[in-house]
Amino acid sequence: MSRPGAVIRVLLVDDSGLVREMLREILDSQPGIVVVGEASDGAEAVALVVSLKPDIVTMDIEMPVMGGLEAIERIIAEFPVPILVVTALTGVRTAFAAVSKGALDVIEKTDIGPENIANLVKKIRLLAKVNVTKHLQMVKAPTTVSVPDPVKLATSQSVCGVVVVAASTGGPQAIKTVLSRLPANFPLPIVISQHIAAGFTQGMVDWLKSGTPLVVRVAEHGDRLTAGHVYVNPAEHAMMISAQETVVLAPPDDRQIYHPSCNTLISSIAAVYRERAIGVIMSGMGDDGVSGMAAIRKAGGVTLAQDAASSVIFGMNRLAVERGCIDVVMSLTDIPAELLQRAGGR
Repeated sequence: MSRPGAVIRVLLVDDSGLVREMLREILDSQPGIVVVGEASDGAEAVALVVSLKPDIVTMDIEMPVMGGLEAIERIIAEFPVPILVVTALTGVRTAFAAVSKGALDVIEKTDIGPENIANLVKKIRLLAKVNVTKHLQMVKAPTTVSVPDPVKLATSQSVCGVVVVAASTGGPQAIKTVLSRLPANFPLPIVISQHIAAGFTQGMVDWLKSGTPLVVRVAEHGDRLTAGHVYVNPAEHAMMISAQETVVLAPPDDRQIYHPSCNTLISSIAAVYRERAIGVIMSGMGDDGVSGMAAIRKAGGVTLAQDAASSVIFGMNRLAVERGCIDVVMSLTDIPAELLQRAGGR
């Protein structure tokens, strides 16, 4: 974890010299950031992390000698340091497994192009400040979730409601933590808008499926929301929920900074479900989702926010709290029990 005001030391790990050269050129040109080393495989990366003690590592997944997944596992165990996975679309199905092993976020290699420099640099600066050891302790903390009686869940009047989740940087692990602690008979549908690169949504969904009894899928146009099902906003579309409580997918709005747009989805849910909506805003940078959460609260719904201690980036959730549109702020591991209570007993 970098010290406040100190230069951020970056280790680049990729078997492509061209990618490392591009990253070095971008990062070395930024004030307060310096590339301290490069590695072309996971084994070399592990050795350099120990010797160079970088503040953050950019890590490819598919490499010779030792792949990125094994390297991440070794680094987190021996010298915990923030890791940003930088991968090609061909490695997306395994990229999210890296998050389970301790990586903080995943981006596509095309995101390091000239048009995305500002976003990449901001992400590097933010992630370098994360205390990885503390974060992993929060995510993996044991918790006791009280599951209401299945009959009561199934017949609850709240089956007409919905849970909507907004997340960005640090969101995938947070979302998986919550979903893993909800029962298969959870009485509400859950819709998720997670900032992610185009083409990555299916890979994230496949990864989320592996850790929850809920049915998780990429949302499709016309889907009717069903209790116990999780619908993930595809990155390539703006997603809304219609008055008939079905999924509407539209082309993305180029005026939006973040994709997919959390505000677009949440605002539509506030308009349709009103007091029956439960909004959850989680780890992420920026302000996307804040106005949507305000709309839910104004409509009489419930709004929850992940707290600072358990967030990789306390950004969009912090702004939602500061702007007075959150009912309850809580630790990541407390959110599942809160959702169960709200869904089963409202």
